Amino acid sequence: MLKILDRYILKRYLLTFGMMLLLFVPIGIMLNLAEQIGKMIDNEAPLNEILVYYMNFTIYIGNLLFPVFLFLSIIFFTSKLANNTEIVAILSSGVSYNRFLRPYWIGASVIAVLMFFMSMFIVPNASVGYHEFKFKYLKKGKQDRVTSNIFNQLNENDFIYVSSFDPDRQIGYNFTFEHFGEDNQLEEKISAGNIRWVAKDSVYRLTSYTNRRLVGKEEIVVTKRRLDTIFNFKIDDLTPVSYVAETKNLFELNKFIDTQRKKGASNINTYILVKYKRWALPVTAFILTIIGVAVSSVKRRGGMGVNLAFGIGVAFIYIFFDKVFGTLAEQSGFSPLLAVIIPNLAFGALGIYLLQNAKR
Repeated sequence: MLKILDRYILKRYLLTFGMMLLLFVPIGIMLNLAEQIGKMIDNEAPLNEILVYYMNFTIYIGNLLFPVFLFLSIIFFTSKLANNTEIVAILSSGVSYNRFLRPYWIGASVIAVLMFFMSMFIVPNASVGYHEFKFKYLKKGKQDRVTSNIFNQLNENDFIYVSSFDPDRQIGYNFTFEHFGEDNQLEEKISAGNIRWVAKDSVYRLTSYTNRRLVGKEEIVVTKRRLDTIFNFKIDDLTPVSYVAETKNLFELNKFIDTQRKKGASNINTYILVKYKRWALPVTAFILTIIGVAVSSVKRRGGMGVNLAFGIGVAFIYIFFDKVFGTLAEQSGFSPLLAVIIPNLAFGALGIYLLQNAKR
């Protein structure tokens, strides 16, 4: 049962967090619109697509900034409680500091569940529209994927390569398909000047086709000017968009990572990092709650301004560490799991230390 103290603090916790979202998300939309409106006009973006983009923008950016908004809202309303000597009154009435923290844990649990379902199931859908609009109108002409020297392993025996790929026309140039036998000996090699997906016929069209097959000690060579055939891969699988992991929900992402791992994808760490960050996001709600309460529950000279300044500083340091370790995981082979654990572990230890000092 929630008592009066729990309801009072929990109400302030959730209302302040909601107010932070309602205050800063529209500001973010206006700043983005002011920055991008010239590109939208130049590229003739339709009004209905712009409206849908900002709906997706709200969900996508809001989810990214959830931890920061949560942290600042805790510092804001807890500092007000401390400045009004409400916390002193609560603790003086015989309530222990651990009991005082109970509604904060409840609030953090509510926000953590919200973060989990948003990051796993709601944000991926919004991410599709957000990124597609961005590359269509705001980053027009810029590549959203690797388009040259593309190598893929389809399974243990089959490999494909194209020197360049045009995602708009769905055509790859200088295509090569190689099939190896169980003894790792090349058994078949298909080469073509280009490979194109013909959607209406659901086939691949190869031009300047050459097929070399080894049968025993004999090599059989077949050449054709054009050949329509099928392969066990999708044309978009040649090179997924750079943000592909962000567009997949929990179950799709797990399946996608398994597929990419079997294919030997070179950027597998990028996808695994996205997965671990989603799982870690709810944990940050508890870590930032600990730090926020520990910093702001003690009345200080300078009041709320000092606490907010400290909170903003800690938030930026947390984001900095998160970005640094994320970049290490994506580009240097650093473990994605450690890249997620280390910042959270460090700030979790900081939160416990600050909390112990606050209890004194």
